[in-house]
Amino acid sequence: MRALLTSKVARRALRPVTALIDQRIQREVRRVVGNTSYDAVQQELKKVRNRQRPLELFFDGTGRGASRLPSTPHLNRTIGELTHVTGNGEGAERAVAQAFRLLIAMEALGVGRIAGGTMNICGKLSAVPLLDPPNDEILEIGTLYGMFGAALIRMMEREGRDPRLTIVDPLAGQQLQPGTSIGGDVTGTPVREAAVRSNLALVGAAGAATRIQQGFSEDPEVRAAVSDRSYGVVIVDGDHSAEGVAKDLEWAEQIVAPGGIVVLDDFGHPKWPGIKEAFEKHMTTDTRFTFLGQVAHSGYLRASAG
Repeated sequence: MRALLTSKVARRALRPVTALIDQRIQREVRRVVGNTSYDAVQQELKKVRNRQRPLELFFDGTGRGASRLPSTPHLNRTIGELTHVTGNGEGAERAVAQAFRLLIAMEALGVGRIAGGTMNICGKLSAVPLLDPPNDEILEIGTLYGMFGAALIRMMEREGRDPRLTIVDPLAGQQLQPGTSIGGDVTGTPVREAAVRSNLALVGAAGAATRIQQGFSEDPEVRAAVSDRSYGVVIVDGDHSAEGVAKDLEWAEQIVAPGGIVVLDDFGHPKWPGIKEAFEKHMTTDTRFTFLGQVAHSGYLRASAG
């Protein structure tokens, strides 16, 4: 049907109809604007469009790869999923609005970007505080530029919490994923500790106090260095392969506090099937975790309290 409507024959047949529609639109515009000429209206419209472009730079994908302007259905769906996972309908909409404004501000002021789609980022920033983790120790496995961790510190502080962040990441100059060739980042900024520190500094003392352990989460030396405490929140956003996620979930079982929250980033994303594969396999074991649900492309687990 679409091919039929876009064929040359169809376009010729529909030309009188479209011309008539254009004429009626022009007449209606002239009726509304009164004595103002149609050409003048077109010129004003052109000026408005020219002024619009600088404003679009706050939200479009230039220099970060993904647009930050979600549609109303996407917003409503995220709020609905967040309400289901957290049981806090009143706080869900407020949290998503605050997270969205924070995301725009952080990328405007920071070095690099926050990885992921807009609703996925806003969902994580909103869900973690609303799920009321048992303590304020946060472990982020995989950080890219540290900007998400910085934003999460701010969201936790808004709930009256005292977040203490620990980051594990290879910080190898570019984003790494086994089996893929990601190359240089769209921002043009190298992935290194200096960039992470700059972004953490944006959120004050808690950001400056963040522990950064350079290396891979499966390395015994790395694990030994940061397994000195029980974490109220563990964010699994490192190796996206099934094997890598399985190892991180096994580690999370050991270090997450009773009642703690585990966040699986890119959960259910078609580009990263290994994440859900590892999760489903892990949930067949004698696990401490209960699946709470999914918000955008993140899955949420809670460790048993006993």
